[in-house]
Amino acid sequence: MRLSTFFLPTLKETPTEAQIVSHRLMLRAGMIRQTSAGIYAWLPLGHRVLKKIEQIVREEQDAAGAQELLMPTIQSAELWKESGRYDDYGKEMLRITDRHDREMLFGPTNEEMITDIFRAFVKSYRQLPLNLYHIQWKFRDEIRPRFGVMRGREFLMKDAYSFDIDAASARRSYQKMFLAYLRTFARMGLKAIPMRADTGPIGGDLSHEFIILAETGESGVFCHKDWLTLDVLQNAPGFDEDLQPFFDTYTSIYAATDEKHEPGNCPVPEADLVSARGIEVGHIFNFGTKYSKPMNAVVAGPGGEPVPVEMGSYGIGVSRLMGAIIEASHDDNGIIWPDAVAPFNVGLVNLKVGDAETDRVCQELYYKLRANGLEVLYDDRDERPGVKFADMDLIGLPWQLVVGPRGLKNGVVELKRRATGEKQELSVESALEKLSA
Repeated sequence: MRLSTFFLPTLKETPTEAQIVSHRLMLRAGMIRQTSAGIYAWLPLGHRVLKKIEQIVREEQDAAGAQELLMPTIQSAELWKESGRYDDYGKEMLRITDRHDREMLFGPTNEEMITDIFRAFVKSYRQLPLNLYHIQWKFRDEIRPRFGVMRGREFLMKDAYSFDIDAASARRSYQKMFLAYLRTFARMGLKAIPMRADTGPIGGDLSHEFIILAETGESGVFCHKDWLTLDVLQNAPGFDEDLQPFFDTYTSIYAATDEKHEPGNCPVPEADLVSARGIEVGHIFNFGTKYSKPMNAVVAGPGGEPVPVEMGSYGIGVSRLMGAIIEASHDDNGIIWPDAVAPFNVGLVNLKVGDAETDRVCQELYYKLRANGLEVLYDDRDERPGVKFADMDLIGLPWQLVVGPRGLKNGVVELKRRATGEKQELSVESALEKLSA
């Protein structure tokens, strides 16, 4: 993609309404634009990152055996009345009346709808276990939306729902999602720590929230220092293995939010206790028959008897994750994207547009990098070098490849790693080889 034609409305000044780092940088980097309180349009750069995050989430859900479907955003109030949650949910639910005076709502979550789908088609325990998920926009009418996409009213969410014949099978489904979540966040370059959580309006008796550490996090967290060195991707078992030992290990290492941390009863010696800030990016629940009983989601058991299914739900805030990643990975100059979610892999910077040799080398690099499978943002604008460097640091692509007449006279280009600031002067061929490796 050529920056001269790419829609990237960056801002030099920080908008006054932006209170936290991620909101400021997303606005300045031209990733989003607020259209109403807590509601954002996703501009091309932001949308590219959103799709990268979504794809990693999807791949791990698929690997865990979940199956993707898509449910509508608008739901019938009748389903929520059937479960008993319509009146309990409160003013965060956006309630709508259509032209036929039917009560509808913009879904804040999908337990009722997925249960209705399940009970219509699944009749026997032989069809279980089953885990269905979708990635869809949700709406919760927050009284004070703030912090950009971290606390918006409209948000993109992955929600999965498991159905099992008994509590033991439901626990295994829960453990699969527990593993999938740890893998998902690790692949995004995040250190996510599962913490025992309250179930809130979702309900149930087993719940974990996944919190990433960030200096600007919204809540205090306390954990054993071992969490900082655990490598989930290296230690994780396969989804078809016995997950109980893995689950026991990762739930036995101390971690608690400030609401649940009791300094007088903390089992961790002070020297091993880490105090930090954190951001919630996922939440999983096992809620038994809370929805299946009132909504009559039953299957025929092994003896033909009707059995209400055991259920769980598993949410990841896909759009919220983008803000969380920025909160955890930035510096004074801008965003530092982890490689897996970066909108482009390489920012190719032409320091002197119009110089025949510089243009030729840039063009050659642009096509060769793309042919090698890399996503390249080529800054071919007629701008001062300082402007180009500032924009590249702001949008945070993992690599910057800088080409100018002075370097080419010496047979080199400059390769910069955004995360470390390390710069190398390499031949064109060596730079191409390093980036393509």
